[in-house]
Amino acid sequence: MRITWRLVLGFLAVSVLALLAALARPSWPQGRGAAAPTAALTTGKGTERCTLRAATPREAARRAKPGDTVCFDGDLSRRRLVITRGGNREHPITYAGGGDAVDGITIEADDVIVDGFRSVRPEAPGIELTGHRVTVRNNTVIGPRGGDGDGIRFFGDDLAIAHNTVRGTDNGHGRHADCMQTFASDTPPSHRVRIENNRCEDIDNMCLMAEGPDDGEGDGHGTTGDFTIRGNHCETLRASQALMFEDVRNATITGNEFATPTHHAIGLALRSTGARVDGNTLHPGIRYEVGIDASSRPGYRGPEPGGLP
Repeated sequence: MRITWRLVLGFLAVSVLALLAALARPSWPQGRGAAAPTAALTTGKGTERCTLRAATPREAARRAKPGDTVCFDGDLSRRRLVITRGGNREHPITYAGGGDAVDGITIEADDVIVDGFRSVRPEAPGIELTGHRVTVRNNTVIGPRGGDGDGIRFFGDDLAIAHNTVRGTDNGHGRHADCMQTFASDTPPSHRVRIENNRCEDIDNMCLMAEGPDDGEGDGHGTTGDFTIRGNHCETLRASQALMFEDVRNATITGNEFATPTHHAIGLALRSTGARVDGNTLHPGIRYEVGIDASSRPGYRGPEPGGLP
């Protein structure tokens, strides 16, 4: 057969069309049972799926529904993020920061997840949460100022505080600037609290101060208990101990790193019974791991205490 330029050009055109068709095919598997990937609306700053975008917390409180993930379009760097709208037990509302700056966070709602916000020199406490079934995760608080200087305060039941960083609390001007704190005076006692994989860095006072309603300063109503303190990094600079429990039942304290030379790592006092301590890593300058009083001995499981709290 005689080959002409017209045949050559025709062959090339067919080849190009075949190649373009191949490139245009979907990359997911074809055939029975195969599903195409679903689209996700993202913030552009992370992997959060945003189902609602709002300019302000007030707009979010008005529009958010159970199960929503709220992302903010407005600049919140000079205002405190106040969350008053929650979901329900099966479908919490997630407030996704994606690294956004806010001037502190206040949560007054149930069934809420607050994820990925950053606060530099907010009014203390940097994060304050009051509610049930609240999760605070992946947030950063640096240099909280004023008040008692705390990084995070929490009140309520079924709380999770995980993968947060608090840095640079300051005991100046008579403060007791803890990384985290709870008490039960004009606030509700707390139950079933998980504090896991957080970093408390450059903390003047304690990494955790937990006080129940009968610690002498509380209101005497109810109990505080069932805390899990696991996998946290703790740098306490000025206090005698890193963790202190007063009138807190059933604290489990495992796998934490106490990175600075406090007198002892953990204090258990005023009927803080049922504590379990295991697998923590101690700075060599810590004199003993656990200090305990006689009222807290019932149900204790852990290393032999070295003295009083």
